[in-house]
Amino acid sequence: MMPEEFFELLRPHAEKVFEETGIPVEIMLAQAALETGWLKNPIRDKYTGKEAFNLFNIKGEGPAGSVMANDIDYIKGKKVHVEAEFRAYNSYEESFADYASLLTEAQRYAPALAVRDDPVAFAWELQRAGYATDPNYANKLISIMQRHMGVT
Repeated sequence: MMPEEFFELLRPHAEKVFEETGIPVEIMLAQAALETGWLKNPIRDKYTGKEAFNLFNIKGEGPAGSVMANDIDYIKGKKVHVEAEFRAYNSYEESFADYASLLTEAQRYAPALAVRDDPVAFAWELQRAGYATDPNYANKLISIMQRHMGVT
């Protein structure tokens, strides 16, 4: 999927969450792009092929249960391939809503929410809070925002 199509499909959901929470649209779209490979590699159950509609690769059990998938974690700086349980949703809208709940309800993301007017600072705070184990997570998000959304 081309970035323009990706943004057209997902921007309305991101804008709704922004209106409700102030989480930057650019962050949400960058995370969804990074986590799903621009929807080319979304999380699917490795055994059944069930689509999870999980745009943010959130682990655990979601409203539509969960799926098992291969993942890459970084443990003590080393890349490790693991099998993990990811939340499943019934729609992308549900995925955005759950993402918003996670960020606004978990205290560890309060520093990110405190800088919600600055998508770049938000990316760094997500990384500091441990949203992902990739040590280059913030840099990757910032690169996507700069290249495709004009964020400086």
